[in-house]
Amino acid sequence: MTLNARAEILLKTLIRRYISEGQPVGSRTLAKQAGLELSPATIRNVMADLEEMGLVSSPHTSAGRVPTELGYRVFVDTMLKVKPLTEEALGEMEEKLTSKHDPQQLLTVASDLLSQVTRFAGVVLVPRTGQVKFKQIEFLSLSPNRVLAILVTEDGRVQNRVIAGDRGYAQSELVQASNYFNRTYSGDSLSEVRRRLLGEIKRESDEMHSIVKTAVEMAQELFETDDSADEDLLVSGEANLLDFPELCQIEKLRQLFDTFQTKQDLLDLLDKSLKASGIQLFIGHESGYEALTECSIVTSSYEVDDQLIGTLGVIGPTRMSYEDVIPVVDVTARLLGSALSAKSGDRLQ
Repeated sequence: MTLNARAEILLKTLIRRYISEGQPVGSRTLAKQAGLELSPATIRNVMADLEEMGLVSSPHTSAGRVPTELGYRVFVDTMLKVKPLTEEALGEMEEKLTSKHDPQQLLTVASDLLSQVTRFAGVVLVPRTGQVKFKQIEFLSLSPNRVLAILVTEDGRVQNRVIAGDRGYAQSELVQASNYFNRTYSGDSLSEVRRRLLGEIKRESDEMHSIVKTAVEMAQELFETDDSADEDLLVSGEANLLDFPELCQIEKLRQLFDTFQTKQDLLDLLDKSLKASGIQLFIGHESGYEALTECSIVTSSYEVDDQLIGTLGVIGPTRMSYEDVIPVVDVTARLLGSALSAKSGDRLQ
């Protein structure tokens, strides 16, 4: 959509004013803030043109105008200049996202940080087990028939499980089984490891090497967990949205907080965002979910060792300050991925 310079300046001024104040913007206010020597009549004519193009609308309770979803979209796509974070802000975020040693804690910190910095709701999609890559496994003998299996994934998560065997296992046998398993499966996703394990189990025979049998026997129970079991969404700061009157109508609030409670719509939306790298922005109806039609969602996927494993983002009103929110989401995704990658190198070294 092509706008002349005058219309672009007035639309940009109106959107910035509405984001700041949350009130319809009148021609007189625009005349003062736009820095253009235009008569109120000329401004009203330009506003009428913008309204006809679907970029602004006139609430029936006021002579002023507000941006539409299309207006926000044009603003974000063609006029927005993202503000880089200050060195101080970046340092504070980096400190918080590198001070926690447990990967689950890092995910929680990221969600809280997004909420605290933006004053909206912060969300983090926890990596699904099946998407995470297997790094290594260790088997330790606890007693003749009990073995401790320690599974490490490339995002730094560690899973421990005591396995009751059908027979006794010597520690030397378990070390050989660990070595075989790590050589064979390291770098595969957990869902791929599970699939290959099923194949190994199906072809199990007397001719199968004893070490292979031991490895398969020990790992089978550990990898039986369903992919969806660990899929979840961390949400922080939902109450921040109560500060915005446009979201506080009873029915809208009910739908919105039901969405936060059930999580499924948000999971689906963030899962879609995972398929694309970089910043994704959904304004109002673009999300595809009725409860989020008064909201904008800014997301970014995060990586561990160059693999996309999850998504995080911010949910706020459509009149959010996009130029401030976008860099916060982008930097948080980068810092979280970097911290998780570092933690993955610390395990069982």
